[in-house]
Amino acid sequence: MDIKFIEERFEEIFKELEKEVLAIMQNQSLDKKHTNLGIKPLTSTKKILLNALESIKMVDELSKE
Repeated sequence: MDIKFIEERFEEIFKELEKEVLAIMQNQSLDKKHTNLGIKPLTSTKKILLNALESIKMVDELSKE
């Protein structure tokens, strides 16, 4: 498995998620509640992806043993 390639793709996704979070935070028309409602799914998505990446790395390590 090409872990480096997978990590690079995940980093691209993380950068896009960060752009979306910044766009939400900079939107002056949103109050705190709506800002949090917009950001929560993005942070959850990032956590899920980080967990998936860790799982991929673990499986790769185990397959090398």
